[in-house]
Amino acid sequence: MSRRVVRQSKFRHVFGQPVKADQMYEDIRVSKVTWDSSFCAVNPKFVAIIVESGGGGAFMVLPLAKTGRVDKNYPLVTGHTAPVLDIDWCPHNDNVIASASEDTTVMVWQIPDYVPMRNITEPIVTLEGHSKRVGIITWHPTARNVLLSAGGDNLLILWNVGTGEMLLTLDDMHGDVIYNVCWNRTGSLLVTTCKDKHVRVIDPRKQQVVAEKVKPHEGARPIRAIFMADGKIFTTGFSRMSERQLALWDLENFEEPIALQEMDTSNGVLLPFYDPDSSIVYLCGKGDSSIRYFEITAEAPYVHYLSTYSSKEPQRGMGFMPKRGLDVSKCEIARFFKLHERKCEPIVMTVPRKSDLFQDDLYPDTPGPEPALEAAEWLAGKDAEPVLVSLRDGYVPLKNRELKVTRKNILDNKPPMGPRRSHSTCDANFSRPSLEDLLEEIRSLRQTVQAQEKRISDLENKLCKFTNGTA
Repeated sequence: MSRRVVRQSKFRHVFGQPVKADQMYEDIRVSKVTWDSSFCAVNPKFVAIIVESGGGGAFMVLPLAKTGRVDKNYPLVTGHTAPVLDIDWCPHNDNVIASASEDTTVMVWQIPDYVPMRNITEPIVTLEGHSKRVGIITWHPTARNVLLSAGGDNLLILWNVGTGEMLLTLDDMHGDVIYNVCWNRTGSLLVTTCKDKHVRVIDPRKQQVVAEKVKPHEGARPIRAIFMADGKIFTTGFSRMSERQLALWDLENFEEPIALQEMDTSNGVLLPFYDPDSSIVYLCGKGDSSIRYFEITAEAPYVHYLSTYSSKEPQRGMGFMPKRGLDVSKCEIARFFKLHERKCEPIVMTVPRKSDLFQDDLYPDTPGPEPALEAAEWLAGKDAEPVLVSLRDGYVPLKNRELKVTRKNILDNKPPMGPRRSHSTCDANFSRPSLEDLLEEIRSLRQTVQAQEKRISDLENKLCKFTNGTA
């Protein structure tokens, strides 16, 4: 009798487990908006969650360590006048996050390391260019300050956040609502999926579609597509019989998938999360209570099912921690932040190993927070691999770096204020402060307020320690 040979893989026994109850984030009113985004974004410092809020749109930003019950008066990030649909942390600055909203704008925010006393209402920059709601945002993986947004107007816009200006507008490419957008590893190409059932690979700088596949999945429900590290494309969708499918495609021959698997019948769109270091794709369906994971390899059959993490409660959304935010001492290879109706539950994926030594094979050098290019270099046609960092000693987050927005080109577009007079001829009526003076005074006052808020926060923390110590 022939024995079935089990494929060797160091990820065959990866298992997921939720954290203890006191390590969850409780009492959060997660947004009920019907939009297929993940509603949660995480990085090594913060977890951000889109929440329900009256009169506009808001999201909450919690320091990773601030677990337990969240105060109902906890400050929110509130600046949008309609629900927030997507949020994304900047990969090159852990204190900067972008948000997209039904109010047609994209806003970029600087989040302080301390917990502010009041809602954050002032974005660093507001990006206005879409005529309908903006449902997708994603930062460029290697170029500093380059942000992409996709809206209900079927437009893709690339922005330079550092100047607040549009770099590129990609129109006439999509005939219907765009479902998702993903950069490749160097940020030279985009893959998009659309309601018109096309998957397009786009060169944004040439503003042209370089490859296209009609109906990669026959079903009518939304398709998702992401780039693999080697340039292949992974898609999730539905068959004609409404069975959920996954497929792997080679751009050299985009006609037929090199792998296609049917999974189950369910309505939830499968959100793929990809870890290029381990070549594992995790599939989280909205409304599902499980996470399936697959290893992608260079040999047939290319997509290998590993296992499923199952729980009782369905997920409303999901955040995925970048590799540098994981605990390498515990052989953690992925961490998810699962959104329930009223809480956020971290789920840790671990490779069981007996050794306490650093596991080189699990943790190759991974993209760090340093950008490889400036926005202008990328726009001029330069490409670069991500700047990698070692996780051997665990990753230590950098100090907070302010995102400076050079607004001179925005102000230059405005008409001059009228003829300037010299002070000798100027009477009392004309001694008004200039726009620059007013802006400088506002900036100075804002810095003073922030400094006082930080001082109050520090004193409150000391008071808490003092009262806890004497209790």
